[in-house]
Amino acid sequence: KTSTVTDPTPWVLLMNQCLMSNCILSQVIYVICFVPAVIDPEVALKACQEVLLKVRLQNRDTTEQQQQQDNSRQAVDEQQQDDDDPPADRGGPQWPMSPDSSSIKEEDEEEEEEKAPPPAAPSPPSSASSKQSWLLRLFESKLFDVSMAISYLYKSKEPGVQAYIGNRLFSFPDQEVDFYLPQLLSMYVHMDTEVGDAIRPYLIYRCRGSITFSLLSAWLLGAYSSDMHISTQRHSRGTKLRKLILSDELKPDPSRALSVSDSPVSSRTHQRSKSDATTVSCGPGAGLRRTGSNPKVEAVQEEVSFVGIPERLRPQREFIKSLLCIGKRLATLPTKEQKTQRLISELSLLNHKLPARVWLPTAEHQHHVCRIPHTQAVVLNSKDKAPYIIYVEVLECESFETSPVPIRIPETRIRSARSAENLDCGVAANGGGTVAMTSEHRAGSFSTVQNYDNDDEAWATDDIGQLQVEAEAQTSSSDNISQFSVDSITSLESKEPVFIAAGDIRRRLSENLAHTPTSFRRDPEDPSAVALKEPWEEKVRRIREASPYGHLPNWRLQSVIVKCGDDLRQELLAYQVLRQLQSIWQQERVPLWIKPYKILVMSSDSGMIEPVLNAVSLHQVRKQSQLSLLDYFLQEHGSYTTEAFLTAQRNFVQSCAGYSLICYLLQVKDRHNGNILLDSEGHIIHIDFGFILSSSPRNLGFETSAFKLTSEFVDVMGGLDGDMFIYYKMLMLQGLIAARKHMEKVLQIVEIMQQGSHLPCFHGSSTIRGLKERFHMSLTEEQLQMLVEQLVDGSMRSITTKLYDSFQYVTNGIM
Repeated sequence: KTSTVTDPTPWVLLMNQCLMSNCILSQVIYVICFVPAVIDPEVALKACQEVLLKVRLQNRDTTEQQQQQDNSRQAVDEQQQDDDDPPADRGGPQWPMSPDSSSIKEEDEEEEEEKAPPPAAPSPPSSASSKQSWLLRLFESKLFDVSMAISYLYKSKEPGVQAYIGNRLFSFPDQEVDFYLPQLLSMYVHMDTEVGDAIRPYLIYRCRGSITFSLLSAWLLGAYSSDMHISTQRHSRGTKLRKLILSDELKPDPSRALSVSDSPVSSRTHQRSKSDATTVSCGPGAGLRRTGSNPKVEAVQEEVSFVGIPERLRPQREFIKSLLCIGKRLATLPTKEQKTQRLISELSLLNHKLPARVWLPTAEHQHHVCRIPHTQAVVLNSKDKAPYIIYVEVLECESFETSPVPIRIPETRIRSARSAENLDCGVAANGGGTVAMTSEHRAGSFSTVQNYDNDDEAWATDDIGQLQVEAEAQTSSSDNISQFSVDSITSLESKEPVFIAAGDIRRRLSENLAHTPTSFRRDPEDPSAVALKEPWEEKVRRIREASPYGHLPNWRLQSVIVKCGDDLRQELLAYQVLRQLQSIWQQERVPLWIKPYKILVMSSDSGMIEPVLNAVSLHQVRKQSQLSLLDYFLQEHGSYTTEAFLTAQRNFVQSCAGYSLICYLLQVKDRHNGNILLDSEGHIIHIDFGFILSSSPRNLGFETSAFKLTSEFVDVMGGLDGDMFIYYKMLMLQGLIAARKHMEKVLQIVEIMQQGSHLPCFHGSSTIRGLKERFHMSLTEEQLQMLVEQLVDGSMRSITTKLYDSFQYVTNGIM
């Protein structure tokens, strides 16, 4: 029915409340109240009150949610601000060592739940806290790697960020951090206190757990501190940390060490075993002890090992020092023949102190050095210095710090009469393949060991050994007919018919008679040519047959180059750049080939280098073969259409393109044929990066071409119109495009090492700017293609390259 409102007062009050609450139903209420309607007024009033109540509840919930969001945002910002402040009670972060540390940590859900409720009053975040929030999100993301950590540690000026990065170093794998160890130690030596305090806990922690890391850090600290003034150097942080490491005070915590009987030995702990006493003693100057030549000394050392813990670093330091001193003494001799004879005699004396708890730092696997075949060592080509290469027999083990040291096996005077029964002599191989003995068996075996205290007797034995090695080499080089005869006799004794297909006979004959690698003749002026040309597998087989340890299953052969009188810090920098570019090209799937070889810096004028196996220099190729590079390829790998030649040609192109980009980006100079190697698979390998970036021989800047590309190189690629030469230029373009995508990773390696350095490669203020310009970030791919064409054409026609090769031939005899 139709009715009108007789008393409008409650309706007016209801409408005012709706208007105050911004109710969207105010107009509807107005129509109901003041316009004749068909709805009962009481029913309408009750419905409007219910709607108003729901609106009030909804507004209250919305307000509470907004307040909670503001409070949580304020709490996160305050937490980030507190975390970015450096700790006030200590100088640096100790994440794994101090569980209750106040430094920045990655928060988990349980910690967030246990936190006190945030304050009720919300406050808008500032621009600084917003920036820190984004930075923290980056640090906690999966994209944050060691390269970015090193970059922020170097560039950031915020103590909180530096402390956070110092703690994050513990979360990365050791191998990834070890690659940037030169940068970390350079920053520790030359940058401000905050950076050093952030890095120091990680360095201390790693030194406690690893002898190798301790020695590498001590050697690099000494090398990088040498750039400082002598008065500043004595009191620098680098010198103090080096003394702390070499004092052997950074031992593993005994309370954290695990016993061998309770659980497996941890890689971060060090435990002394009973056999350690065979090579190390507590007394000063003990160093490497002769094992086996004096049983009484052996027994005394075993007793001492139970009284006190010997120095962990002394045996390895003495071993490395002995090798470096040999190189320094060789440099004083006039001729290479005298140097070679002196090298053999020095290594023979050093052999009497092996096996010992020593190892080659350039090797990848854990091992103990057991013997150095002294007659196989040779002196390398060098005008003023005397670098030499040695081949070292090692026995692989689980841990060179905790595994038992191998027992010395005496070398008999006639090695060919050796048999398996003689090799046993109470020696047993344990589960890891390492030789071990009980004290009773060891004492019994000492009576049969030759005493080499008499130098005359030692030299006589060594001479017999050398003759025996030469006889074995001649026997191993006999023709294949005698081998076939032995196989025939064996087959007759077995009384079983042997069927050989005619195709197999033809294949074996063709493999043995066609394209066998040529051997170099002995050259008194270049004794290393013969040793480097010999295939590595053949060398390993020959040395193993003549070794008293060759029957052991964990026997391996390693090699290393020892250099004295040269600063290898620039070589180490080049190695890091090559490793980074190699990783970039593999990631971008560019088939460029380079061979970064390991560099070990031990001081500002000495170190060790990993040799490139199965490779000889282009100078040795031309001098020994008297052939052009293309003819040498045909001699080694067959005619143009064979699979071996085509594979070697492709390897040559891919490696030549890779090193062309390396030489252009790093401005590598001194590119004569003695510094370019050719391996057995056709790759070329550039060595000796002593002149890079801003330095050149005698600072003349004579080599003006971007890289070395001679006509002989082009001939191997098939000529200017050949498909492989076009492929070479295409690879260079692809490699440059891929490299500039990751330019910052390359730049930071070089830029950090420039800090406080006096290396020749950093002379001038435009080194980093010039390196950055050579990536050509502003050019399009079409412009880059034109640039590559210009670089290739200019290098191929460079007159300075030909003049420099002529200069090296006249002055140093390098062909």
